[in-house]
Amino acid sequence: MDLALIIIGVLLIIIGLIGSFVPVIPGPITAWLALLIIYQTSFVSSDFTFLAITLSISIGVFILDYFIPIIGAKKLGGTKSGIIGATVGLVVGLIFLGPLGVFMGTFLGAFIGELIQAPNDKRTALRAASGSLIGFLTGVFLKFSITLIFGYYFFKILLENH
Repeated sequence: MDLALIIIGVLLIIIGLIGSFVPVIPGPITAWLALLIIYQTSFVSSDFTFLAITLSISIGVFILDYFIPIIGAKKLGGTKSGIIGATVGLVVGLIFLGPLGVFMGTFLGAFIGELIQAPNDKRTALRAASGSLIGFLTGVFLKFSITLIFGYYFFKILLENH
């Protein structure tokens, strides 16, 4: 049973890393589930404090991730249309261009969304698209960093207790 839990935990870490880039998978929360699972094995004793702190961090990052692109876009003149466009562009870019499409799609989606809002204001659309991209990249970096840290602790706990 412990081996199955370890395998599930490793898979959750991998899915969490992927989720750092893909908006429909909450990367840090998925990686936190791996930490929860490692504490369910027979050879690791529970650490409620550690789990509570890491859960709080993962929920905080999850919530913050929704506001970072909005803040980035708003700082550079973006609107709700640009943010919706960035999200749609991210998904479309990922489907058709893979990882590179995440960045290109986010930027182009925000740009197109802003142009739909104000067709004659290309300068503002470009600034807002840049803000959306910067906000998106900031969120990706934050989620990826936290997920890597959770992965580190998963393997550290595993190696120390096995």
